[in-house]
Amino acid sequence: MPDFTRPPSVDSLARQLAAGGIDLPHPLLVDAARQAIAAGDPASALAVAEAVAATVAAALLRPVVNATGVLLHTNLGRAPLAGPAGPATGGPVRYANLELDLRSGRRGSRSGHAATLLARAMGAEAALVVNNGAAAVMLVLAALGRDRGVVVSRGELVEIGGGFRVPEVMAQSGARLVEVGTTNRTRLRDYQAAVAAASADAPALILKVHQSNYRIVGFTEMVEVRELARLGPPVVADIGSGLLDADTPWLPGGPPAWLAGEPAARQTLEDGASLVTFSGDKLLGGPQAGVVAGRRDLVAACAAHPLSRALRPGGLVLAALQETALAYLRKDGAAIPFWRMAAAPVESLRARAAALGVGRPVGTVAVAGGGSVPGQELPSAGVAVDGDRAAALRANDPPILARVHEGVTVCDLRTVDPADDALIAQALA
Repeated sequence: MPDFTRPPSVDSLARQLAAGGIDLPHPLLVDAARQAIAAGDPASALAVAEAVAATVAAALLRPVVNATGVLLHTNLGRAPLAGPAGPATGGPVRYANLELDLRSGRRGSRSGHAATLLARAMGAEAALVVNNGAAAVMLVLAALGRDRGVVVSRGELVEIGGGFRVPEVMAQSGARLVEVGTTNRTRLRDYQAAVAAASADAPALILKVHQSNYRIVGFTEMVEVRELARLGPPVVADIGSGLLDADTPWLPGGPPAWLAGEPAARQTLEDGASLVTFSGDKLLGGPQAGVVAGRRDLVAACAAHPLSRALRPGGLVLAALQETALAYLRKDGAAIPFWRMAAAPVESLRARAAALGVGRPVGTVAVAGGGSVPGQELPSAGVAVDGDRAAALRANDPPILARVHEGVTVCDLRTVDPADDALIAQALA
């Protein structure tokens, strides 16, 4: 007989929820169990936990049947999409509860789905999803730094692809750029001087920008987030590539060597950053999106800014990002295509190359790409054929993109789904 006089353990209550058929990642079941135990009645702990878990499940973005008679229903994502192309799992035309609270029937927030899950996965108080990483930086600067100073190291006044330059974005946001240090060396006292000199007009923020697509080597110095966090103004860290957790709990083998030194959202927040911003379609492994995460009050200020509506993503992006966040919470790296490919053992790639039966198996070097972890190489394997076959492979159905080096065409299998190996073999044959 269960002992109803003392509260159950969090883990046992979470496991009871899972055994009862509640299909949520274990960390979310743990949250529900903690809330139930905190309510203080051991006898009703399971019932309370089930109710909390049901509320969490109801808040997820999912297909709904629209029988309201409103064709372009704003709360249901307006125009419906058909089958697998839409947020449904397949089948007939579906709407989705994009801005509808299914528990109350009232209008909800599109930030309550993927953003809430991502915040939980990285240990942030709150999160907000926008169109892309550049939009995340722009929104933060406009909402929190307009008409005030924002301190940035000269070594971090970067230009990222497409002409996205930090000084120009700062100007567009209405924030005032306060440069400190030099291109290659910025010290803590440089930041301290900038903060002290502006005592009558204190800087709104300290912005730290990750050099995500280049490296400065040699006679260099920079200041870490944990030191900047002691200076007073909120620290906003644009970590760019979107690594969620440096400990990579979703990968059974632990952090791969090529991630060494890459800043991660969880650890950056733990070091004292008030906010982090990053892209959804890089090391996070999700769709193109931008994420602002960290202190609840600062995220709320960003969400309340007029730019927030202009920069918000649509239902397709949020549905894809929700699936990515759920995979992280389930610690299921194999469900995220990027990590499934990045973590594939090179031995398995060599075996696949040999099994193709065309060309000759070769060792190759892959890279993360997309402005992420520059200079880091991933050992890989593929097949090579003599001659420049690039144009012929592009004309294949489906098109195949390969590398050509010194008159040899190489197909690197790290970025090929094993289900497509037969397509490579047929095209090369």
